[in-house]
Amino acid sequence: MRTLDGTNLTALAEHLAQQLVREAREPLHRQLYRQLRSAVRQGWLAPGSPLPASRSLAQELGLGRNTVLHAYEQLCAEGYCQGRPGAGTFVSLASPDQGPAPAADVPPTGAERGLARRAEALLEQITLRPEHPAAAFQPGLPDLAAFPWSLWWRLLHAQQKASTPAELGYRSDGGHPALRQALADYLRLSRGVNCTAEQILISGGMQQSLDLLARSLAEAGETAWIEEPGYSGAAQAFQAAGLACQPVPLDAGGLHWQGASLPRPRLIYVTPSHQYPLGCVMPLARRHALLAEAARQDAWIIEDDYDSEFRHTGQPLAALQGLDRQGRVLYLGTFSKVMFPALRLGYLVVPPALLAPLRSLQARLYRESDYPTQAALADFIRLGHFGSHLRRMRGVYARRQAKLRDVLHAELGDALQLMGGEAGMHMTARLPPGSDDRAISAALAKIGLCAPPLADYCLGTPPFPGLVLGYAGVAEDALLLNTVRLAAVLRGFGIGA
Repeated sequence: MRTLDGTNLTALAEHLAQQLVREAREPLHRQLYRQLRSAVRQGWLAPGSPLPASRSLAQELGLGRNTVLHAYEQLCAEGYCQGRPGAGTFVSLASPDQGPAPAADVPPTGAERGLARRAEALLEQITLRPEHPAAAFQPGLPDLAAFPWSLWWRLLHAQQKASTPAELGYRSDGGHPALRQALADYLRLSRGVNCTAEQILISGGMQQSLDLLARSLAEAGETAWIEEPGYSGAAQAFQAAGLACQPVPLDAGGLHWQGASLPRPRLIYVTPSHQYPLGCVMPLARRHALLAEAARQDAWIIEDDYDSEFRHTGQPLAALQGLDRQGRVLYLGTFSKVMFPALRLGYLVVPPALLAPLRSLQARLYRESDYPTQAALADFIRLGHFGSHLRRMRGVYARRQAKLRDVLHAELGDALQLMGGEAGMHMTARLPPGSDDRAISAALAKIGLCAPPLADYCLGTPPFPGLVLGYAGVAEDALLLNTVRLAAVLRGFGIGA
């Protein structure tokens, strides 16, 4: 009998690769699970032997890491393997059954098949990271301790107490009228957005906004242009709606489609005021060119203005939507970063021609969110508390970014190029060529630091290795220590040593 040693990654991968059928209807993680289970049952993987690290096996087989993790988790759940914290996954000493496994190519039953193929495809790309204030450098996390909670609870309690039965029932208005009006006033003044209160839809956050637009404005199979690297949540929302995502490279001015041979888009997703995650700003001439390109291609532009409130240098550029004269731009914003993520409120500014159908679709697909909370948020904005909070946090975040820059330079010299910083809550650290940003990110996670690799923001090959460093949620008294710990890990990988 042939014996496969889990430590011999190449031999095991060759064996598994011969069995995997990538065109089959059965998801790859189920195929991989069945092949590994068969190897255990038939003694090819000996009791007590280790399985390869999930990331290493995924790379050898050309699979997503989550595919391997799902297979390992199923094997552990059924008793064929055991996970040992800090050590890895091992074949169980005692098998849960005896005798040879069924033939490896037995098709799965309907119950075993589980998720739809589009959901399996999404799971291949999703990497869930720790989302907790204790994980320093987590991108997109604001300083929750600095939020004026007492004031917020007072406003919220007052609105809950005064709520009418109509406000607590099903609504299809597109959001609380007071919040829509407060937002229209704020966006016209601060972001140069050309809108009325009637053009605003209140959503359950950025992901819901993206899902609504992907379902509403494009047919399954049509193409969405997305920034590469870019916000993975947008790509996943579009793919979940059956769209084909076309990565478009970036240059110093953001989305760079000119001269490229690209499929015709139905949607164009951009973050022009502060590109996520590289931080570049799209200049005025490029914005006008993008509007002209959308008109030529008969495409919709989705402008994600996710953190423009926190501008640290220079004068902010007006929103792309404010330049639009043909009604092709849909402007999206969220309160997750300027207030707190659990609020779960975002908004869309919609061209008048789309307002009625999108409002009806939103009401039917998602229902409208909590009106008392929306009314409290309207008071928070109208009474000036929102503006005061933004001004205060803008200063706090600017100081934290400067501190992060100073400490990294003191610890590592010029080994890192820090990209972005004109606005927002994060920077991207460009690592030296040849660095393994995934391995570095994993090493940082082991000591409680959350610095995602740039590879996680790309559908294709990343333009360079990098780490995305959020500084907003790192308390000032912890910033120095955590940055020194970050630098120590990087030196362990030969960076700045």
